[in-house]
Amino acid sequence: MQEAVDGKEAAELAEAPPATDAPADAAERAGAADAPEGGGIKVYPVPGAYPVPEGGGAEAGPMRQIRLEKIVLNMGVGRSGDAIEAAKRALAHITGKKPCARGARETQRDFGVRKGEPIGAMVTVRGSDAAGLAGRLFEAKGNQVAGRAFDDFGNFSFGIGEHIDIPGVKYDPGIGILGLDVAVALARPGYGIRKRSKHKARVGRRHRITAAEARDFVSVKFGVAIA
Repeated sequence: MQEAVDGKEAAELAEAPPATDAPADAAERAGAADAPEGGGIKVYPVPGAYPVPEGGGAEAGPMRQIRLEKIVLNMGVGRSGDAIEAAKRALAHITGKKPCARGARETQRDFGVRKGEPIGAMVTVRGSDAAGLAGRLFEAKGNQVAGRAFDDFGNFSFGIGEHIDIPGVKYDPGIGILGLDVAVALARPGYGIRKRSKHKARVGRRHRITAAEARDFVSVKFGVAIA
């Protein structure tokens, strides 16, 4: 009788799958489903690790986003005195900011200029004010910028012959008509590493804003035609 019972238990055990093999089989099936073709270890995608389109648009990664960092307006009048004050007033009318005088870097005897003598005025505009000012400056140029004006670090510049061509600026007899130079700087997150006081470093070549990317940004953001 005991032998019959043992035989029945042996038959049941033979029909049932081993308890220790079921998890292993499930794990193997899950691994086979996740494993890439050809075997090997599956590599899970890292957030932000995807191809970056040219121009650093909204679909690019957060560290590839291009932004307008600053605009610098400069008027060189070549002499100190009333001319410098007129240039300051003109820049203040254009930007709403307080300009500062810039001195000569060296003495020019032929022009009667001494080293350190104020011969120009400049002002820097950043943030949201820079974005609004950029549209007005581009409009003064007919919304066109020369392609050769762009460098390979996200900077470009152009000149405006008469400051009264800028929308919102009216002629003032006390100022006259002055020309100015416009320098625009674009940047990406991480560009501040080259300016900080400690652990200063260069921006990697692959992270720099190329001339093509800068042209695409200006064209899309401000609707400027590249001549």
